[in-house]
Order: sequence, then C-alpha cells, then structure tokens
Amino acid sequence: MSLAENVDYLRRLRTLNGFADLVPHARTHRPRVRSPLVEVDRFGTNPGNLRMFAYVPGSLQYSRALVVVLHGCGQTAANYDLGAGWSTLAKRYGFALLLAEQQVSNNANTCFNWFNPEDTARGRGEAESIRQMITRMVADHGIDQRRIYITGLSAGGAMTSVMLATYPEIFAAGAIIAGLPFGIASNVREALKGMRVSSARPAHELGELVRKASHHRGLWPKVSVWHGSADRTVNPGNANEIVKQWLDVHHLPLTPMSEGTVNGHPHQVWWDDAGETVVESYTITDMAHGTPLGIADHDEERYGVQGAFLIEAGISSSYHIAKFFGLTAWIREQKKSAAKRTLADSPSARLIPVVSPVPAPAPMPDLAKVLWPQAPLPQRPQVKRKSRAIDVGNMITRALTAAGLRK
Repeated sequence: MSLAENVDYLRRLRTLNGFADLVPHARTHRPRVRSPLVEVDRFGTNPGNLRMFAYVPGSLQYSRALVVVLHGCGQTAANYDLGAGWSTLAKRYGFALLLAEQQVSNNANTCFNWFNPEDTARGRGEAESIRQMITRMVADHGIDQRRIYITGLSAGGAMTSVMLATYPEIFAAGAIIAGLPFGIASNVREALKGMRVSSARPAHELGELVRKASHHRGLWPKVSVWHGSADRTVNPGNANEIVKQWLDVHHLPLTPMSEGTVNGHPHQVWWDDAGETVVESYTITDMAHGTPLGIADHDEERYGVQGAFLIEAGISSSYHIAKFFGLTAWIREQKKSAAKRTLADSPSARLIPVVSPVPAPAPMPDLAKVLWPQAPLPQRPQVKRKSRAIDVGNMITRALTAAGLRK
C-alpha cells in the first residue's frame, strides 16, 4: 500500500471509527420501530455474540421455507426489516424469517465483521452463530432444509457472501445487495481498500476462495447480485467480482446468456444445463448505496419504506429476490385457480341452464332389406311361388314403419 493510501486509511480509521463510512450517518437514522420480529434466546453457543430475531406468519407454505436477512452498518434487524419489507412479504407469501443482529460490543458501527478471519471461517465466530440460528429455526418450525435462503445489504451483503461460501450445503440460494466477494479481505485495511477500489481478479482465483472455504462437493447455491451504479460507498465494480466468483464456482462463462431490463434497470442472466437461472445480476441505474425499493410486478404491492440506505428506485429488490428464491410462484397459481372457480360460480354462469345432451339419431334401416326380404335359408324347402302384382302402398307403409315414422 502506498504512503498516500496509508494516510487515507488512518484518516478514515480515526475520524470514522473504522467502518462508519460503509454506510455514512446510518447511526443517526435508527428510530425505534414497532416490529413483528420476536427475539429468540439460547439458540446455541453463539460464538459470534449476535442477537437472533424471527418472524413466522400464521400460515406457511406446505414446504416450509426460511429466508435469513442480514442488515447493513448502523442498522438493526427491526428497522431493516421495516425498510426492506421482508416481514410483509413473509406474511403474504407464507415463509419464515430469521434476522441476525450485530451488537455494538462486536463492532462500534454494528457492521457484521465480514473481513475478520475469526468471524468468517466455517465453525467460528459470527458465521457459526448464524448457522446455529438456522438450526434452531429448522427444529422449531419444521423448515424444509432444501428451502433455506439468505440475503443482506452492504456489510450484511458481504456477510451473505461469507455464509454462502462457508456453509454452501445449507443454502439453496442467496442475494447480495451492495456487498463484496468472499475472501478478498482479512483485516480492516484490506476491507476499506476493497470497498473503494474493487481490484479486478481472475475468475478462477475468486472461485478458488469459495471452494477452499469448505469441503462441499455438491450443488452450489444460486446467487442474485444487486448494486447501484452510483454507489460511492462500496465500489460498483464489486458486483462484477461477485458475479465472476460465482460463475467460476458454477463453471459458467463470463458472457451473459441473456440480457434485458427489468423496471428499466439492466439485468443479466446465466443458467445451467437444465435451463434454470443460477446467477443473475441487477445494475440499478443512478442509485447510490442502499436497497432498491419500488412496486412489485405481479401483485402491484409496495414492500418496504424509504429511509437511510433504503432507496426508491422503481424496482422492489425484496420482491424480485423472493421471486428468485421461488417463494412467490405458488400464490400466482392460487390466483389463477381462484379465478377459474370464480368464473364457474359467477351469477352469469348460474343463469345458463344445464342442457341435456342431444341423443344421437337412430340409424336408418336398409330399405332394400325391408322392401325385399332376404332369400330363404338353405335348409328351408324351396316352394314355387305364384307371381302376384306389387302392392306399392303396402311397401311404403312397411318402409315408414321400419324408419320409426309410423306405428
């Protein structure tokens, strides 16, 4: 590190107490809020000294899912949940929530210590505490262990990278908002540099950091990456590095397989051999550091409330992340079924009388057989008949009777 970089690092560390610049002035925007979250005690040895909060709606999907949510610096579990709208989504779509909360005793700015080796290794510190919280939720609420997901903002996004790398067997998918790749920093100095500059690394080098974090050899989690293009707190280049890291883990090419826009923002997609999206990236045009808020596409609901680092951007990141996790599809199918039932039960449908099916017409007889009976069977003795005149009227009567037109 150059002399100028050392001076800048020391200035930041002294005046901003280390990581306060990760989310500037966040600690001045922490009002107490009414929250549906309930604190859970005694969830394990808790080596990272974190707090655990949960929300479980009254009605859960048949295959019970869990979303783990990690707040950013200066935030609490409750105010991030309120701002991002996760408990509202959970109630509407029937999944459980787990929110870990950092304590001032661990980090003066309540940032998760995503750069500290003592907290980012499998089985240790904050990462292990979050793992223990998940185990408690699975045991208490019958969570389907194939449907566990994680997301986070900023330092919470970087800690999401940590959890996906160190415990890949736990998570089906994760979403990283304004975060950083796993393994790029092992101290405060490296973390601050990574936030400012986001040095480009080879994809294979980034992928190796994930592969070496555990002995996992099964399916890897799917990953959704979100970042504002005008972020001055965490360099937007970090989003590209996260994408590269997980593309290498999934053995996918760097070139997107599909590109388009969602609510006006660029969206890139990569899928596997089965056609399932496994990596996606959203670049939120002209947005600063924070979680994007907006109207959800299908249900036209607004999830979340604007606040510090919770930014109106015309797109609901929480909704789209829940959709990426596969948590919203069932209610759309339910709506379609309800619409069909409503149509069948509507007053106009009841006005239409039930009509008995029209019976098929009786087959017409073979008039030739009616008018001219078959020749006698061979065993019958042949009798010489006298010729007689044809009774046309009688023939017509027989034909009409055979056709059912006359009795």
